[in-house]
Amino acid sequence: MASFANNEKVLCYHGPLLYEAKVLRNEIWDETNSRVDKARGVHYFVHYKGWKNTWDEWVPQSRLLKWNEHNLALQKQLVQTHKKADTPPSTKPAVSGTTSGRESAGGGRHSGATDRRKDSRGVKRPREDDEKKPELKLVVPDLLKVQLVDDWEAVTKNNQLVSLPREPNVREVLEDFQDTLKPRVSPIGQLFPELLAGLTLYFNRSLGQNLLYRFERAQYAEAKKKYEAGKEHGLVEVYGAEHLLRMIVNMPAMIKETGMDQESMRLLGDHVNELLKYLTDRRERVFLPEYDNASLPYLNIYRT
Repeated sequence: MASFANNEKVLCYHGPLLYEAKVLRNEIWDETNSRVDKARGVHYFVHYKGWKNTWDEWVPQSRLLKWNEHNLALQKQLVQTHKKADTPPSTKPAVSGTTSGRESAGGGRHSGATDRRKDSRGVKRPREDDEKKPELKLVVPDLLKVQLVDDWEAVTKNNQLVSLPREPNVREVLEDFQDTLKPRVSPIGQLFPELLAGLTLYFNRSLGQNLLYRFERAQYAEAKKKYEAGKEHGLVEVYGAEHLLRMIVNMPAMIKETGMDQESMRLLGDHVNELLKYLTDRRERVFLPEYDNASLPYLNIYRT
């Protein structure tokens, strides 16, 4: 029996933190109607307040909490615990050329005066969009920038592909990252499963839409047919660090559309920057030294 009613306001875990959400509907899943392989029991379709509808999702009951004073206090406590345990990320952009005009070197292009307009009394007032939206600040190490360039060249110039399934896969990389980070931030160790779940969700959702070059799409379609049904967590158990890194550098644009508040954005940035350091330190183990030459069927599909 469902513990949460339709249209009920709840708190829902998304990544390591709790967010206000609304239950849109619920279903009881079994082997005949499950929407996610091996998922069973009561599941709820939720909408996160202030987020676009594209982020609506089915979640198990374990990710939901009642909207009450106790759980609202827990929500605040999680934020404070992260704030105390994490080291603030650098505010320096990873690549200066990717910053907006407002953040560009010199910074004088957009002054307070030029971004204001007058009200009915002739007094200048701030534009509604003057308040800068929170941004995910990432610092991509130079060694990983080289990896991204090599990755792009291998696929788009040399017609090569990452061999699948990867070993270690994204799931294994994230779990090892979790184990590596736990000793240094033990006070919030209980939150790592939620962080892992959030990154897994982002990867599975963005892989087919944002993380592939055109040449890889035939391989992706084949991987979905061949592997996805037998994987509990989806293609996160098939692809590896090469595509995980692509997701990470795309995350600032992806997260910007969620309406995430500034503090949550900062906390997420702390963790993702730690993940970038982890990938740098273990790059020889997690990244392929060379890609496979594509077989003739892939080349034919690409050329048609």
